[in-house]
Amino acid sequence: MKEKETFLTKNSIVCLLALLCCFLWGSAFPCIKIGYQLFEIGDGDTWSQILFAGIRFTFAGILVICFCSLKDKKLLMPKRTSWGMVFKISMCQTAVQYVFFYVGLAHTTGVKGSIMEGANVFMAVLLASLAYHQEKLTRLKGAGCLIGFSGVVLVNLGNGGLDGGIAVNGEGFLLIACLSYAFSSVLVKIYSAKENPVALSGYQFVLGGLIMTAAGLAAGGKVPEISLTGCLLLFYMALISAVAYSVWSILLKYNSVSKVAVFGFTTPIFGVILSAVFLHENSSLPWQQSLCALLLVCTGIYMVNREEMGGEK
Repeated sequence: MKEKETFLTKNSIVCLLALLCCFLWGSAFPCIKIGYQLFEIGDGDTWSQILFAGIRFTFAGILVICFCSLKDKKLLMPKRTSWGMVFKISMCQTAVQYVFFYVGLAHTTGVKGSIMEGANVFMAVLLASLAYHQEKLTRLKGAGCLIGFSGVVLVNLGNGGLDGGIAVNGEGFLLIACLSYAFSSVLVKIYSAKENPVALSGYQFVLGGLIMTAAGLAAGGKVPEISLTGCLLLFYMALISAVAYSVWSILLKYNSVSKVAVFGFTTPIFGVILSAVFLHENSSLPWQQSLCALLLVCTGIYMVNREEMGGEK
């Protein structure tokens, strides 16, 4: 156990694994929109979008449980007293977050969604500092939050101004998703001290995914087109969640939050690049404005986490 802990605290290993997680999360933005096309799910077909997300996360949870059970040669199960924790995390991390995320992303671009996703870092910092008192909100962290949020605002200032750049069911829903993720981050921080973080990850995905799948089916959601390409994409998207969330949770177990989270600024970078490459999106924003917004978000995330590298205390 000591050798494992030492290995997982090496800077090179933390960097490699954290960047892998951020790349996977960044690739989710274009994958979701491509998935809508492959499965012929329309932008306004909300319940089919929720069904699509539910299938993905149920599958992701099953992958986590199966992989860890095979590795440990016994069924991965949370303790009986941990099911309440699993439920709370599943609602924030999976059900609520991704209902708003999937619907919101259908009504905005992958590039803009990637940049706005950076808001979850600042919300998590504010919740952990002001609401749960898990850490101190320093001037450096406060300044980082303001700079990062300015990037989120800037990306919504299209040629027509703020009114022309924000849709409640687009950017508004993405912000709600960010807030839900922030709450889940605080809960994971608390609960991982009491339960195996991988067990929490796998079972919260299954529970949250089943809730979304049932809701989507009950409301008339459907997947009109099923193809081999679409199924392979769905498998990859399940791997995104299973691998990235589990690896990130393990890194947080053996390292401080700031040491791991500092790499989070690369997620919107990967998302923007991959959305531009695979979706060929032409944002209504001038590229200079998009780049400036992205830099502000990344700078804010860096400042929030800079203390780990010897910044302000």
